[in-house]
Amino acid sequence: MTACDLSAVGFVVLDTLCAHADAMPPRGGATFVDQMTMTVAGTAGATALDCAMLGLNVKVATELGEDPMGDWLASAMTDAGIDLSLVNRNAQVQTPMSMLPIAPDGARSAFFVPGTSNTFTLNDAGIEAACDARIVHLGGTGLLAAFDGARSLALLKRAKELGRTTVFDLILANDKTIALVEPLLPYIDYFVPSIEEARTMAGGGTPAQVAAWFKARGVQNALITLEGDGVWVDPAVGDAFQLPAHKIDVVDTTGCGDSFSAGVIVGLSKGWDLAKTARFANTVAAHVACGLGSQGILRDFDQTYAAMESWPVKELNS
Repeated sequence: MTACDLSAVGFVVLDTLCAHADAMPPRGGATFVDQMTMTVAGTAGATALDCAMLGLNVKVATELGEDPMGDWLASAMTDAGIDLSLVNRNAQVQTPMSMLPIAPDGARSAFFVPGTSNTFTLNDAGIEAACDARIVHLGGTGLLAAFDGARSLALLKRAKELGRTTVFDLILANDKTIALVEPLLPYIDYFVPSIEEARTMAGGGTPAQVAAWFKARGVQNALITLEGDGVWVDPAVGDAFQLPAHKIDVVDTTGCGDSFSAGVIVGLSKGWDLAKTARFANTVAAHVACGLGSQGILRDFDQTYAAMESWPVKELNS
């Protein structure tokens, strides 16, 4: 028996968001917007919180500053029932934080302080504790300066030695990111990048070509998110397929990829096949896109499952 359903390891950030903003305010002036919020965000943080909201037993391994931003994140995750025993607090470095003006079409730009995402790491005992979960999710490669490389590889190797299911996502991929990612690929059961990130690392190509590129290097299942066009799924067994996105009015795309990963993790935890899992993940992401921030209008499993069965979907592009 493992201690929990999910261990989410890596990047956690406090996002502050406003909507909607067409341009920067004039120098010395102000732009009035309709709403602002703060959210638990990041490829580990948002995924962890969304999974907790959807009913999973979750723990997080990351590092936060000893500052008001870290206090807020810790409080929000604790309130959601997340185990923070693997969260270190750093008195010298601030908590990661973003300021995000959201455009009317839901697109975002960011002012970003990496903070403790640069200093987070786990020793061998920490890796052992992080692997005490049915599913181990590593999120944030590319922004985890002290953990990227040998420590990330040690985490995923140990997870597979223990028979855990591994899920992987990254952030802000560029042409150098693949050097960090490629050694990890043979230890990844479910790889969940955006098409832009995946293309950047694979050197271009269609979703089918990009997914096949990663599978040839060891990934078992590739789920490539396609923004408003849904997801391309290339499973370990069987033919690849595409699923459409829901027809929704997009408010903000922040956290959609992280929430898609959460939906995948929930589906895996319930033993669903990959088609149903990806359908549910699309619905989780749609709930996030319908509101401001990394949780959007997401509430709980029952509401989300009902929406999966009832919300309309787009036609697939031929």
